Amino acid sequence: MTHDTHPDEPVLRAPGVGLGLIDVFRRRHLLALLVRKEVQLRYRGSVLGWVWSYVKPLVQFAVFFVALGIFLGLNSSIEFYPIYLLSGFTAVTFFSEAFQNATRSIVDNAPLIKKIYLPRELFPVASMLVATVNILPQVLVVGVLALIFGWQFSLPAIGAVVLGFVIIAVLATGLGLLFGAINVAFRDAQSFVEIIIMCAMWASPVMYQWSMVQGRLGEVGFTIYRLNPLTPAVELFHYGFWLALDPDGGEPLPDLAAYSGYALVVALLALLVGQLVFRRLEVRFAQEL
Repeated sequence: MTHDTHPDEPVLRAPGVGLGLIDVFRRRHLLALLVRKEVQLRYRGSVLGWVWSYVKPLVQFAVFFVALGIFLGLNSSIEFYPIYLLSGFTAVTFFSEAFQNATRSIVDNAPLIKKIYLPRELFPVASMLVATVNILPQVLVVGVLALIFGWQFSLPAIGAVVLGFVIIAVLATGLGLLFGAINVAFRDAQSFVEIIIMCAMWASPVMYQWSMVQGRLGEVGFTIYRLNPLTPAVELFHYGFWLALDPDGGEPLPDLAAYSGYALVVALLALLVGQLVFRRLEVRFAQEL
């Protein structure tokens, strides 16, 4: 006699077999708990607590502003340079923290992973969301400073920042899944990620204008430069905060819309590749950890 499965009954799967990122969103309560735990641990025992989310990026910004804005004279050659620098710096800081923490997330949660089964993708995704929580104060600081300089609300400006944020979040999650899985067996992945982040800081127009690159690399080199998905993502932040102030000599990155679409596609491909590699390697996590 056959047994018909009721449509409301859950589909049973073999132990340890999941649906990847789909399971992450099905277990949103677990994801929320992980994010809350990581945020609380970050500031446990700290006197200043959340204030550090404002202090550290502002100190880093001050160092770069003095070195580049004052000593190298960029403050006089780029109008509203503090907003230009801080908006671009916010973008790469978000990428750096999300990517780096996602890479370490599996190893850092080894005791939990070895004890119970739950979608392992939860940890890299939670790392990206924790980075989001931590970067929001910095975005607020940029917004307040931009308002002081005369920034006015506009949908294109807000939309540009949101799109840049989405590109970075998806890209960092995809790369975090990829390198997080590799890092379980080869801890050298963490050092490699640090090199990528260091290069990302200087290979994007964070501290300088894209026009400085265009004049030195030529058309082919400049095209390759724009193919770096972080370049249009950073420029979207500039478009939303800095270009909205209508600075003298300020122009958006050529073909910004097209390269932003390309960057989003690259980020989605990175997420797909990261998920595929992660699924292939996760069967050995418990053994390797």
